[in-house]
Amino acid sequence: MTKKRARLKEYIGTWRITEMEQWDMDYIDMESPGRIVIDKNGQGEIHFGAVDVEIDCRLEPHGESVRLGFSFEGNDECDPVSGRGWALVDGEEMTGHLFFHLGEDSEFKAKRRNTELLRNE
Repeated sequence: MTKKRARLKEYIGTWRITEMEQWDMDYIDMESPGRIVIDKNGQGEIHFGAVDVEIDCRLEPHGESVRLGFSFEGNDECDPVSGRGWALVDGEEMTGHLFFHLGEDSEFKAKRRNTELLRNE
C-alpha cells in the first residue's frame, strides 16, 4: 500500500457533522443528520441543511504532513453550488473548512460514525 493510499484510509467512512461555524445544529440536521461520506476512491458526499453535494478528494501537502483537499458540486435548495474545502483527521475526529464559490465559508467538526449509527440518530 502506498503512503498516499495509507493516509487516504484515515478519511474513509461516514462522518457525523457535529459543529459548523456558520450554521447551528437545527439547520445542519434539517433534512437528515449532517454528514460527510468518503469512499476508498476519494469520492463521496456532504449533506447538511438543504445542501447536498458530491465531493472529489485529493491528499495535499500541509506543513510537514498532508491533509485532504476536495472540490464539491451539487445543490443548495435546488440552486447549483460548487466550491472547495479541506479536512484533517485526528483519530475519530475531523476538522476542516468549506468554501462555497462566490458564497459563504464555514469551519466544521465531525466525528466518525458507522452507517447504522447515522441512520438511527
